[in-house]
Amino acid sequence: MALKELEKLVKYYHENKISHVYLVETNNIDACLNDVKDIAKQIFCSDKYTDNCVKCNICNLVDQNYLPSLEIIEPDGSTIKKEQILDLKRKFSTVPIYTKDNIYIIKKAEAMNQASANTMLKFLEEPEEHIIGFFITTNLNNVIPTIRSRCEVIKAMYDIHELNIDSLFDEQNKKFLDIAYKYLEKIEVEKNNSIMYNKEVVISQITEREDIKTLFKIILIIYEEFFKSSLKLNNKAQLFANMHFLSNLSSQDLLKRIKLVTTFLDDISCNVNLELLLDKFIIELSDI
Repeated sequence: MALKELEKLVKYYHENKISHVYLVETNNIDACLNDVKDIAKQIFCSDKYTDNCVKCNICNLVDQNYLPSLEIIEPDGSTIKKEQILDLKRKFSTVPIYTKDNIYIIKKAEAMNQASANTMLKFLEEPEEHIIGFFITTNLNNVIPTIRSRCEVIKAMYDIHELNIDSLFDEQNKKFLDIAYKYLEKIEVEKNNSIMYNKEVVISQITEREDIKTLFKIILIIYEEFFKSSLKLNNKAQLFANMHFLSNLSSQDLLKRIKLVTTFLDDISCNVNLELLLDKFIIELSDI
């Protein structure tokens, strides 16, 4: 676990200061879920917890989602349904056998509809001992207010691109770096019929969502390095000599592009249609 905001919760637990429910706002649902599961392992571990603990079976059961006292709920289709919350209540109606406490995690808490939220409220209004809850969302304002108001809010924000400039030149990223160069040259220099570049340059070569995400993470780093260079913070932009055309952009223009790519990376994690998302990116870029 890398985030201090979440690491503190283990300390609070051992000091008997932990709240009975948290609303965690994050920019990476899956990474946050894994970190909350790490909290559960540290709380539940029957030995002295270490990363990749193999001394107790509890941590292994958490990793495999088989521990009865850890329940993870995520949308069934597009929503979290009332029946899922009722099932959670049934499972947690008794004291846990293997651990001191029960922990539930609601992934994409904004997907609760009014019926499931109303069913959850009793859990929150009359908290039982030995039950700790986590609601994970990318936008706390999208969570139903009656739920939001009863939670302690914390933020867990992650490095959005998880790459660095040196890793761009690794063999595994060479393909993406080459595509990034061709794509940036098309949209920044040629510009005419920009939407067609999405099919000609991107979708014609990579179709998997994660691969397109990697491509835009690399584009983000490139823009960031040219932005730093424009402010004389470093001169690493010279590593992208074939992208010299980006040197003509002002620091403000580069900053706007950084924000636009960051928004794209947020949106691509929400299962938005890829072609529509790429077209939206080009349209918004042309407006800068």
